[in-house]
Amino acid sequence: MDLIEDTAPSPGNQPEYTVSELSGAVKRVIEGEFGLVRVRGEVGRVSRPASGHLYFDLKDDRSVIAAISWKGQAARMQVRPEEGMEVVATGRLTTFPGQSKYQLIVEDVAPAGAGALMAMLEKRRAALQAEGLFDAARKQPLPYLPSVIGVITSPSGAVIRDILHRLRDRFPRPVLIWPVAVQGQSCAAEVAAAIRGFNALPAGGAVPRPDLLIVARGGGSLEDLWGFNEEIVVRAAAESDIPLISAVGHETDTTLIDHAADRRAPTPTAAAEMAVPVRLELLAAVDAHGARLSRALAQGVGLRGQRLRDLARALPRPEGLLATPAQRLDAAMGRLSGGLSLAVSRKRGLYERQAGRVSPAALIAMLRLRRDRSAHLASRLDAAVARRVERARDLAQARAARLAPALSRLIGDAARASAERRGKVAALAQRLDAAPAQRLAGLARRLEALERTRQSLGHAQTLKRGFAIVRGDGAVVTAKAAAEKAMLLEIEFADGRLTVGGKAQPRKPGGGKPPEQGSLF
Repeated sequence: MDLIEDTAPSPGNQPEYTVSELSGAVKRVIEGEFGLVRVRGEVGRVSRPASGHLYFDLKDDRSVIAAISWKGQAARMQVRPEEGMEVVATGRLTTFPGQSKYQLIVEDVAPAGAGALMAMLEKRRAALQAEGLFDAARKQPLPYLPSVIGVITSPSGAVIRDILHRLRDRFPRPVLIWPVAVQGQSCAAEVAAAIRGFNALPAGGAVPRPDLLIVARGGGSLEDLWGFNEEIVVRAAAESDIPLISAVGHETDTTLIDHAADRRAPTPTAAAEMAVPVRLELLAAVDAHGARLSRALAQGVGLRGQRLRDLARALPRPEGLLATPAQRLDAAMGRLSGGLSLAVSRKRGLYERQAGRVSPAALIAMLRLRRDRSAHLASRLDAAVARRVERARDLAQARAARLAPALSRLIGDAARASAERRGKVAALAQRLDAAPAQRLAGLARRLEALERTRQSLGHAQTLKRGFAIVRGDGAVVTAKAAAEKAMLLEIEFADGRLTVGGKAQPRKPGGGKPPEQGSLF
């Protein structure tokens, strides 16, 4: 049996890597070689999870690269990648060791040429039109003469100056300016917020609510005007309850807000001309209408006067109308004098007949009858007065009988109340008499307690407990170093003071021993 030679390669000196080390090395190589790249391709599979990051693919006819844009980078993008769009993505290449793949961290996305941008614009326009945002039935008429005009534009550009100048020339109106960025990443959000902000102003509030809005910007490239093509701006313009004029770009520039606005102006100056009429033309028209009104009034008055004169000619003359009544009045006045004489004679005859019937006996009988009637009425009057007086006396007696018990009760109640108040006054007087003594006793007790506290805390009591006060050169000494420096020490005990020597005195010649100082305690 032949021996089989072992041909397996030997490990030699090749190093061994862990998976993490190898992944890290690959990551460093790729990131070092492709620090910042621009990649052109078609956008595929776009994903926007709840985290706010943006995941999508960049592909051509042979390869696919995974791309990711973090939340902050995606928010700053002027153009959001959409599936099917051809773009140029700028970013850095890196790896994802967790899945052994490489990916592109995208910082910015731009359409790959005007054709792609126009295609995306047309796609968005068709989608919004399908929703009915551009329908003519949604558009509102512009007010003939707005009281307040709201302008949404950049406050530092020439556009606002042109609008204000044109309004001042035609018909000056109050203008509210909402400053916004008219290009860049924040343009769309600021313009939409301005439109909604003007619509949110209450009528009659501190800030007047505009009757007309103008969204204005000067000319520029398609990329510069792209903020006015964003869906958020188009929807805000379509939802506006205030009539809106779009004046974005020059006459040849068209944005999506132009379709959603109630009126499109070719230039910002033309928007100002649409907003207000010419004041001088209005004055001339008013004058012309006034002249026409004056002529019409004069003509109407003349026609009615002529008509009145024509009708007056058909009426009879006043003299003819009054002739017959005047004749009847004259005939009645002629009969009046004879009628008065006849009436007087008739009345005189009637009076004479009545006077003949009246005699002195009849007058005496009538007087007697009147006297008897008066006497009868007087007797009835006396009886009625007596009865009235009797009833009043009975009523007074009844009330007097009721008044005496009530008065007694009132007097009794008053006496009891007086006694109660007198008792309360006496009790209060006793308390008032005792209060100073009690107050003085309490103060005396507090004073004694304070005196005991003062004595217990005073240095005299402390000295009695065995302590002493040391003074050096007249000052209280609390440290050993201060005592050693003092020339003269004084010790105060409970029963008196003791003076002792301070720091050591120099020895006298002869080498004698210094005197004993003795113990301080």
